Amino acid sequence: MNYPTINPKPLVGIGLRTQHYQDLLTTLPNSIGWLEIHSENYFAEGGKAHAYLAALREHYPVSLHGVGLYIGSTDPLDPRLLHSLKNLIERTEPMLVSEHLCWGAVNGKVLNDLLPLPYTEEALQHFCAKTTQVQDYLGRQILIENPSSYLQFAHSTIPEQEFLVAVAERTGCGILLDINNIYVSANNHNFDPSAYLAAIPVNIVQEIHLAGFENNGGCLIDTHSQPVCDEVWKLYQQALQRFDQVPTLIEWDADIPSLNVLLGEATRAQHLMESHHDLLA
Repeated sequence: MNYPTINPKPLVGIGLRTQHYQDLLTTLPNSIGWLEIHSENYFAEGGKAHAYLAALREHYPVSLHGVGLYIGSTDPLDPRLLHSLKNLIERTEPMLVSEHLCWGAVNGKVLNDLLPLPYTEEALQHFCAKTTQVQDYLGRQILIENPSSYLQFAHSTIPEQEFLVAVAERTGCGILLDINNIYVSANNHNFDPSAYLAAIPVNIVQEIHLAGFENNGGCLIDTHSQPVCDEVWKLYQQALQRFDQVPTLIEWDADIPSLNVLLGEATRAQHLMESHHDLLA
């Protein structure tokens, strides 16, 4: 079944974290256009988290970013998680809903990590079938995010970017393009990040993520604990040239800084987006 594509305004958002609930609600900064929440953190109804979310939802659009469905796993999708996600969608009316190109559970055991898939035709068929199942249950399109990775399967036969595009083409899902993940994986596996961008069709990218990483002896780790580095900012500019203005998120999930630091990163992204638009005008 095909679901309509949602086209939210091309603004920059930040992840909503508990440390910033009160500051956001008090100041309502106009330097951000939307907020992203991790879906699983809001599955339980009621409580302070939902009270703040409801209050902020009056001022900002919200997107849902899931980390627990593990669509690529061979285990069946967890019906409880799907039910909770659908309820959360009904309560928050998000502009976008996203998940990851990954697996993370086997034989009922959840590994609590976003693990890479083997990029084979068999895995592609499996992931597409599961993605379609999710969208049919939710009654809406979802976005799938490209992963960061630290190893590759020797028997993979499809480049990651082609695998991701095939998922979108076969299921009608959109792509959440994580620029930091492309840079991290390109460094770890020695491929050209610009060529990766060039392989993604323009019309299927509906959201972009920017984040920071840590360098562990030459292996880049996608920690979301640092500012966006200069190389990722440059790659983001290339992405703007290819995909034009796309809703962009600043991700920062560990060693979370003050709200002002996040707003500064968001302002930089917004300026780049607007400068690119001015060049096209």
